[in-house]
Amino acid sequence: LFRSDNMNYGVITLFMAIESSFIPFPSEIIMIPAAYVAINEGTLSLPLIILFGTVGAIIGALVNYGLAYGLGRHFVHRFADTRLSHMLLIDRPGVEKAEDFFARHGAIGTFVGRLIPAIRQLISIPAGMARMNLPKFIFFTFLGAGLWNTVLVGLGAFFGHSMPEDVLIAKVQEYSNYVKVIIAAI
Repeated sequence: LFRSDNMNYGVITLFMAIESSFIPFPSEIIMIPAAYVAINEGTLSLPLIILFGTVGAIIGALVNYGLAYGLGRHFVHRFADTRLSHMLLIDRPGVEKAEDFFARHGAIGTFVGRLIPAIRQLISIPAGMARMNLPKFIFFTFLGAGLWNTVLVGLGAFFGHSMPEDVLIAKVQEYSNYVKVIIAAI
């Protein structure tokens, strides 16, 4: 992903749609390298990375919102108890936590929820179950995802200005080994 021939706005949109849906995929894996490529190779624009990443996040959020809206609370809770949902890192306590967060904070919870790890992907589900107004849902999702993507792109730009590619790749590999050990332990 650290090369411009692998990185384009379509890839950014796709991966951010995946990240915002129920498929566990960290946005940091796409947004930070995209900004790094933009700074070092000049083939991408930082504002367009944020825009396309945010559009992708809205697409993924709409998948969760639509499924929860159409299938309802009972189905979502039953699904959260299945082995498949656990493989997708969705479980009943996580869904209930997102529901509780949404119930306490309402529409603004959609915005704030986009900034909180573990809630970020799930906040669309209680919004759909509550049948939140769709334009309002898209607006608050746009704001929250846009802010999150701006932070990630800022980090990528910082790394692009301050860290040579070989050092960055070595650090990514070092930390990915730690992540693999933690995942194996869990």
